Amino acid sequence: MPAFDHTSPNDLPAPLARWFAAQNWAPHPHQVQMLQATGNALLIAPTGGGKTLAGFLATLAAACRGDMGAGLHTLYVSPLKALTYDIGRNLARPVADLGLSCRIEDRTGDTSATRRARQRVDPPHVLLTTPESLALMLSYPEAPKIFGSLLRVVIDEIHALAESKRGDQLMLCLSRLRRLAPQMQVAGLSATVENPAALAQFMGGAEIVIAHPGPAPDIAMLPTTATPPWSGAGGAYAARDVMRAIADARLTLVFINTRAQAELFFQALWAVNDDNLPIGLHHGSLSREARRRVEGAMADGALRAVVATGSLDLGLDWGDVDLVIQIGAPKNIKRLVQRIGRANHRFDTPSRARIVPANRFEVLECIAALQAVEAQELDGDGRAPVGGLDVLCQHMLLLACAAPIDADALFAEVTRAGPYAGLTRADFDACLDFVATGGYALRAYDRWQRLVLREGLWHLRDPRAARAIRMNLGTIVAPELLSVRRGPRGGAPLGEIEESFAAALSPGDTFLIGGQTVRYDRLRDMIVEVTPQPAREPKIAVFNGLKMATSTELSARVLALIGDRAAWAALPCHIRDWLALQDRIACLPQPGTMTCESFQRGGRWYFALYSFAGRNANQTLGLLLTHRMERDALAPLGFVATDYATLIWGLEPVRDPAPLLDPEGLRAGLQDWLAENAMMKRSFRAVATVAGLIQRNLPGARTSGKQATFSSDILYDTLRKYDPEHVLLKITQAESMRGLADFGRIEEMLRTRAQIVHSMAPHVTPFAAPLMLEAGRIPIRGAGSARLLEDEAARMMAEAGLTLEDVGAKTQA
Repeated sequence: MPAFDHTSPNDLPAPLARWFAAQNWAPHPHQVQMLQATGNALLIAPTGGGKTLAGFLATLAAACRGDMGAGLHTLYVSPLKALTYDIGRNLARPVADLGLSCRIEDRTGDTSATRRARQRVDPPHVLLTTPESLALMLSYPEAPKIFGSLLRVVIDEIHALAESKRGDQLMLCLSRLRRLAPQMQVAGLSATVENPAALAQFMGGAEIVIAHPGPAPDIAMLPTTATPPWSGAGGAYAARDVMRAIADARLTLVFINTRAQAELFFQALWAVNDDNLPIGLHHGSLSREARRRVEGAMADGALRAVVATGSLDLGLDWGDVDLVIQIGAPKNIKRLVQRIGRANHRFDTPSRARIVPANRFEVLECIAALQAVEAQELDGDGRAPVGGLDVLCQHMLLLACAAPIDADALFAEVTRAGPYAGLTRADFDACLDFVATGGYALRAYDRWQRLVLREGLWHLRDPRAARAIRMNLGTIVAPELLSVRRGPRGGAPLGEIEESFAAALSPGDTFLIGGQTVRYDRLRDMIVEVTPQPAREPKIAVFNGLKMATSTELSARVLALIGDRAAWAALPCHIRDWLALQDRIACLPQPGTMTCESFQRGGRWYFALYSFAGRNANQTLGLLLTHRMERDALAPLGFVATDYATLIWGLEPVRDPAPLLDPEGLRAGLQDWLAENAMMKRSFRAVATVAGLIQRNLPGARTSGKQATFSSDILYDTLRKYDPEHVLLKITQAESMRGLADFGRIEEMLRTRAQIVHSMAPHVTPFAAPLMLEAGRIPIRGAGSARLLEDEAARMMAEAGLTLEDVGAKTQA
């Protein structure tokens, strides 16, 4: 915490003030404000600004004064298990230096059963945990004793939790903690917040403390010897340029958006690692041992680079990172700011980051992201999140495991949680009825009769059910994963792959995991046994990971950039030429307009709609438009969707797109499609799993993904037929509209861009060429794949009678 804008340490106890002086530090103003806060507080400070220490200053001060008392004093909650481990290591230092009598322990899924049991009867002074582990602790009858002495809760990276159901779960838990420990204060910590007031509301109300932002980051595009390809997302064309940047830095974090891409780029880096620099790989599908080895090597300075996904996004402080490289467009401004902050993790030193766009559309997105960072603008609608009812159902079940439920008291408690402040009593009662009986269509089945009303309180009908309820805790419904181990039974764990991917493997098939090629041998006892096979060309493990869509704000910036000819001067020449050629052949997308085009190629008609609405919305548009085209006898054959556009091909031309894009017709079509579509059933499965209708785990047994899918499909069809107003169907419908279909972005796009501009192009257009490559792409492996794609793109440009070089020459003339 070097000097920046210090204030007096007079508010600190003398031992703590001397400790600061011994480190040659002084507290920042925002740290003192957090120490002085008399109620809940939300701190927004840049990475390296001492947020975590600000959250713990009151705890350290209490320990210095001897005011810790017996029992749990401070609870720290973070989104990542790895972050709790890191914070525990960092917090141990001042505690040891000051000789404080303060026991610090973590409580996550990795904590041993023996220690977890001991913590329920003898909690430490400071407990570091995650939302899921906190919810589990609150489900035990000992919860009032464990948390009764609690004085302080520190929530790290609260913005990351607020964007998911994990945040809903945590806020419900905080509301219960306030009932058990009315004296407690909550400190929320974040570096990237677009609307502090909404986040404070999410916390249930808090004083907002905003720190000095620190120096502006040093962020730019990484110069590359080759231009980005027309399509693709891997960034392998720039591997040698990235390797040179790694060689010039001390420690580099190379972020990439998905796990499969991380594996591929890691391989691409090794192929050009001529100096044999030590490089690691880190993502959520690797084994815990593999991740810990990489984390330890980072902390020890034994690595020069780590290729990572979002698993290292948040406030981890391992090693002396001085460069961040983002491979591919970040898709989200806040995510980019968060990742930038991992470099030069100090308040007075600019973070240094470079971006490598994966394709030519992404060049525009990366430039737009850089402009947003410079303008200090973040994305997000700024509204306080509304709590999920499926999470509330799970919370009710967990609380019933601890003690009987008083419905009126619980309703009052729940509505004090920020995300549930607007919860109606009717929705609350619908959730309670489902939890107790399964609802109208299911109440005849004994397995869903879980609560019984006795003397005005709701009790667990069978106390033995508590074990299964706890085993199925959690709001993250990931694909079913199977452990991958080297060799026969008992071999070293390598990581996990999706059950659906494993089902497609035959003995002898190869795939990538943990940066190495392995051969699939057999599946035994739900364990995938493999043998290292370094010489073989691998299949690619399709990890689910995080499916990112470009944010609304970033999309709007890309559209404005395309429409602002004055801004083209700052673009790379190959992008300027590409835009100019599109403008010459068809129309350029413009803010306020809906730009689309039709052209013929190879005996098929193509219709391209440049919505810039994000991948999910464009996927939905493709489904709805092809349905309407079938109705109008336009004979669609297929479509492809990206973040920027939807391309549909068929046998007849679209000459007037206005009837296809009628908002009322699209909404009606969406309702019909959602009711019958298989994706709706997958959404229902996730909702039903969180709410407790479907159990992922049973004592002594494991439900396979196929079994769970079969069960959820039957339940979905049953509820649709006999109980269409069931609360879980309503939740599924709302979530599908918002997430799976992203229909809100479609409606917003149609509202703000009412003017439709349509071109009948003479042939394939420059903007459509990348989409055509997406449409026809097959898994070509080996060094020639990029060249084949470029050759195909060149053929498409030749059809226009112009090359990009021709356009460049004419533009300059």
